[in-house]
Amino acid sequence: MKVLKFGGTSVAHSQNILLVEKIIKDESLKNKIVVIVSAFHGVTDQLIRAAEQASVKDENYIQIVQNLEEKHISLVKDLFPITEQSSWLSFVKKHFNDLEDLYSGIAVLGELTNRIKDKIATYGEFLSSKIIAARLQHEGLDCIWMNSADLIRTDSNFTNAKVDFQCTENNIISFLNENNNRIIIGPGFIAHDEKNNATTLGRGGSDYTASIMAASIHAEELQIWTDVSGMMTADPRLASNAKPISEISYHEAMELSHFGAKVLYPPSIQPVMEKNINLIIRNTFDPDAQGTLISHQLKSSDDEKQIAVGISNMNRIALLTLEGSGMVGIPGISAKLFQCLSQEKINVILITQGSSEHSITIAIEEKEALRAEYAINSSFADDINLKRVYAVKIETGLSIVALVGESMKSRSGVSAKMFGCLGNNGINIRAIAQGSSERNISIVISEKDSKKAVNVLHEEFFETEIKQIHLYICGTGNVGSKLIQQIYNQNAYLRENFLINLRIAGISNSRHMLFSDKGIAQEDYLIWDQQGEKASAKEFAEEIIHRNLRNSVFVDVTASPDVPEIYESLLKRSVNIVACNKIAASSDFKKYKTLKNTARNHNCNFYFETNVGAGLPVIGTINDLIKSGDQIQSIQAVLSGTLNFVFNHYDGSRTFSEVVAQAQQEGYTEPDPRLDLSGTDVARKILILAREAGYPLQFEEIENIGFLPEECMQGSVGDFYEKLTEYEDHFKNLLNNAKNEGKILKYVAEFENGKAKVGLQHIAPDSDLFHLYGKDNIVIFKTLRYSEQPLVVKGAGAGADVTASGVFADIIRSI
Repeated sequence: MKVLKFGGTSVAHSQNILLVEKIIKDESLKNKIVVIVSAFHGVTDQLIRAAEQASVKDENYIQIVQNLEEKHISLVKDLFPITEQSSWLSFVKKHFNDLEDLYSGIAVLGELTNRIKDKIATYGEFLSSKIIAARLQHEGLDCIWMNSADLIRTDSNFTNAKVDFQCTENNIISFLNENNNRIIIGPGFIAHDEKNNATTLGRGGSDYTASIMAASIHAEELQIWTDVSGMMTADPRLASNAKPISEISYHEAMELSHFGAKVLYPPSIQPVMEKNINLIIRNTFDPDAQGTLISHQLKSSDDEKQIAVGISNMNRIALLTLEGSGMVGIPGISAKLFQCLSQEKINVILITQGSSEHSITIAIEEKEALRAEYAINSSFADDINLKRVYAVKIETGLSIVALVGESMKSRSGVSAKMFGCLGNNGINIRAIAQGSSERNISIVISEKDSKKAVNVLHEEFFETEIKQIHLYICGTGNVGSKLIQQIYNQNAYLRENFLINLRIAGISNSRHMLFSDKGIAQEDYLIWDQQGEKASAKEFAEEIIHRNLRNSVFVDVTASPDVPEIYESLLKRSVNIVACNKIAASSDFKKYKTLKNTARNHNCNFYFETNVGAGLPVIGTINDLIKSGDQIQSIQAVLSGTLNFVFNHYDGSRTFSEVVAQAQQEGYTEPDPRLDLSGTDVARKILILAREAGYPLQFEEIENIGFLPEECMQGSVGDFYEKLTEYEDHFKNLLNNAKNEGKILKYVAEFENGKAKVGLQHIAPDSDLFHLYGKDNIVIFKTLRYSEQPLVVKGAGAGADVTASGVFADIIRSI
């Protein structure tokens, strides 16, 4: 014999009930079955809500009751032909008349006791089971209705009654011995005490009823039919990649259900677990799906099992901490604490205590926090007055996230892996608990981080195939647009070969910003600025922090001084930063160090390789040298692709103004070319290299030997080009002076003995700087190890494509 239980949306309306009917019919052809059903979907909640409203004389309860009556009448009309409706319509009407009398009494008294609440709650299961049983009989099935409430005996703890298992088992066996029908159907959730008063088994009690039935008759198996295909590796509402668990042990299922897996009511596991009866969770709407087998005898060997089987979470949690020197070495403190909570019927979900015995921290439901605070402070009032302990401290707005799996006890490093991935995503852990069985590691975190934590852990333990990266790109100019196109073009390759999936979760420029947690599709990007909302750097950062997605990378491909102002707030939320923008790394040294330290302290990365040399590995080379124990003695470099392009192309046949204009048209200059030609950009670059080499240099300490007349630096960009034309003779003189020496012009940055300078130099043919063409950069390092033969990094140092590829490389490196 098998036991089947149906509830939730499985019995939401008539179409679903017909699916239930087919499952029952098919199963009854193979086995005798006991079927337990819950109330029609949402009915019990509405019955209790109406009672609560009646108790405060809120007449809206009348409408709720009328709606419930209409729901049941509608179901009768859908499930039965018109010739058979009359008796069942009368049946429904009679019981709702009884309910109306109960509600009227509650309204008159202005009181709602737990005993009356239980009596009212029983109507939902009673009506649904009666109607469904009648429908099965109408279809000619060998079915009898069973009043579970008469068989299940409990104490008188109304709303959460305790079962007398021996008496209940005798009653059930006796009933089944007297009734040999193929299908026996009855209500879940409801029972009677010794005085025959209606009691209930707690919310989710229909599962419990089915489990009690299965255990009492030593059923072949218990099937829980719901609206999902078994237990999931995580709540699918939080983790979109959650998948069904094919099999799981009873202990694992108990842990998952205790910590929030809603598909199974925790007490319902115990009766069948003790009798070693398999429990299968199935999907009413996909009956061919495998579902989840919960058993002591699992098919997978220990070697085949995953480290963890699932992740569960509970929100609206409060932490209560009792601490004080008077607790150390004093026996009975814990007993006193838990006794006062027990007297208030407050359930303790999680406990953690330091080995010093100086404090005990417990987690409870947030709604119980004030009652718990009063109970504890009252119980320890004398100790508090004598300052042996402090008044209990409460923290709210928390969640519990639990990683569950039998195999964790035989695998080393599970905790390190769990805490490492959470820390790398900026998730702060408030409390930790791990039982001696090692099948559950539970953490308490901020509720706003719960979704992120579930996804981070799910990805780490269940999605090793693909790592999701969320990119927020600020700047859609030449470099930004090239970068975005490279990401779209390369993402399939990264997924296939490196198991990385890049999602552009946000885009912003100076006018608009657009977000999508699932990623902005390429076709949407083409028109993104028509959809986006008004933007600012601060609002962009606030939205990134609010969305709180795992594996987030902020990419700054602007030259804006405003954008670096948001870096620190993002780093503090463990958002990785990749910056093409040079302003942050070349700002005040204290601010530069603050950003570097903030990134390190919050387990994230701050990369800015493209600040110098576009896509060339210049900063990375310095970092590698320093980490390996080398020391930079001097740097000589041509660091401006713009200036190199200009002086490589300026030969006197065209004006200096025309060559600069060409450089700007080809994308080698900043929007205002004076940033390049003034040497400011080069000065920033050599400053960054010196800092990365370990020297605390400030921008003002760099000697900048300019070659532009002062008048060229005034007015607009248009004025600048006019002045260049006026001063053509000046630029020709610079060129001719170099030619007369048999040399060429290069704008050079130098660093030596802790000092840096930039300026135009005459370069002889025997110099490494001489044979440098187009927009190329070169950096020459002399170090302790590279003293006689310097280390040279050379290549294209400007251009949107190469700069974007450098940013792209930093993105991959940051994750």
